Amino acid sequence: MKQLRQRAIRDLVDQRPIRTQQELAAALRERGFRTTQATVSRDVADLGLVKVAREGTSAYALPPRLIEAETSGEDRLRKLLADLPLEVREAGLLLVLRTLPGSAHAIAAALDRARWPEVVGSIAGDDTVFVAVPDRGSLQRVKRRLARLAGGD
Repeated sequence: MKQLRQRAIRDLVDQRPIRTQQELAAALRERGFRTTQATVSRDVADLGLVKVAREGTSAYALPPRLIEAETSGEDRLRKLLADLPLEVREAGLLLVLRTLPGSAHAIAAALDRARWPEVVGSIAGDDTVFVAVPDRGSLQRVKRRLARLAGGD
């Protein structure tokens, strides 16, 4: 059922602008899928959906580069960060990553998949990811690595 639902999500975001997870859930119900907000949120993260400008509004999209087979979590992270604006700030032993609304889950999932030893864990909201690290040295290494993947270095 998950594969069918995610295929329907891909079709929906290709066919028309879907601005929110609530709109996505309603569109899925119209297609006969019974789903919850939590399920839709996981699907958005699993599919790597990002928000892009479309028909004068910000709507979900599945970039073609995310459909391609990827060799590692770091490769996926590199592809995401290459096309998304990213602001990185320090807050104690946390890195706060700010990006486009709807994109934080995809970044956090790719970061988790990369399994960097310096990263203790991450939490994603809509446009913000908190990345926890164990010490200042790790914080600086992760910050430099993210900048390099995003094309900043």
